Amino acid sequence: MSATVTLMHVAREAGVSPSTVSRILNGTANVTPDKRERVEAVIQRLNFTPNVQAQALANGRSFSVGVLTQNISSPFYGETLAGIERGLEGSSYHPLVVSGHWHAEQEQQALDLLMRRRVDAMIVLGGVIADAALQDVAARMPLVAVGRDVRGLTERCVLIDNRGGIGQVVRHLAELGHRDIAFISGLETQQDAVERREGFEAAIQELGLSLRPELMRRGDYTEASGERDTEDLLRSGVTFTALVCANDQMALGARLALYRRGVSVPEDVSLTGFDDLFSSRYTTPPLTTVHQAVNELGQQAAETVLRLLAGELPQMTPYVPRLIVRESTGPVPPSFPAGGLLMHDSS
Repeated sequence: MSATVTLMHVAREAGVSPSTVSRILNGTANVTPDKRERVEAVIQRLNFTPNVQAQALANGRSFSVGVLTQNISSPFYGETLAGIERGLEGSSYHPLVVSGHWHAEQEQQALDLLMRRRVDAMIVLGGVIADAALQDVAARMPLVAVGRDVRGLTERCVLIDNRGGIGQVVRHLAELGHRDIAFISGLETQQDAVERREGFEAAIQELGLSLRPELMRRGDYTEASGERDTEDLLRSGVTFTALVCANDQMALGARLALYRRGVSVPEDVSLTGFDDLFSSRYTTPPLTTVHQAVNELGQQAAETVLRLLAGELPQMTPYVPRLIVRESTGPVPPSFPAGGLLMHDSS
């Protein structure tokens, strides 16, 4: 029956005007509770489904929020998107998701597509597209960025203290006696990757440790790069007792490379990540990492968008991540081989 029932049918059955039904559906009607209950009861009894496209045309709104993510299959972005969905629950808005894959041209195409779909607001998760492009979008609709500081739009950015978070990791390892600490960073085109590398370097220097270029590798935030760069470290024969990865996904790849070489974690090498993805507490051993409440960050972004759509201008404060110590870190092994870990090479 819902296919043939129209707004006019609901209005006639409820004894109100069609415009009143429309305003109740849109949440803009100023009516008595009795009238609202009467209309809602008729909607339920007739199994009436509003025509969303018609509503959008009538109100100039699509009731959708565009989300520019980077890789929808990534655990990090998956958890963030789940948070966005939770933040939009109970509102009239639903997310419309497109991936940019860390390429500025693809991100611009994704933004153009979302704007052609007439989204009412935009959430941008990381990315490498120029600030000017996001400023242009923000001039047309509410925009919130997660994990990047867009010039002129700081009050709309959900920021993370990446430098401070990675600094907590380095201090934790130093307290355990580690002095030879290797690091796998992310791509230099990504703001959070740059901040984590800078935070690592600053913490090493502040603690009076040697910043050794031969212990630095550049990954791309994927498990494959963590495995590849750890293999490269092991083959090089450099000495390290701890390995810091700029995200949990690379730490998972690093764990596999260490396992294949017979390197025990944390007995031979301590291993850490960043993000505290849900899976990180179930690795073998559970991963020491930096918790940044990925799901909650997505929820905060969605709630901020809803406030902007309501005409409010919230002030954002940087999220302060915290270290989560699990079983993947421990004291420096008492008899660590001076020649590095090449002795474990089984090839």
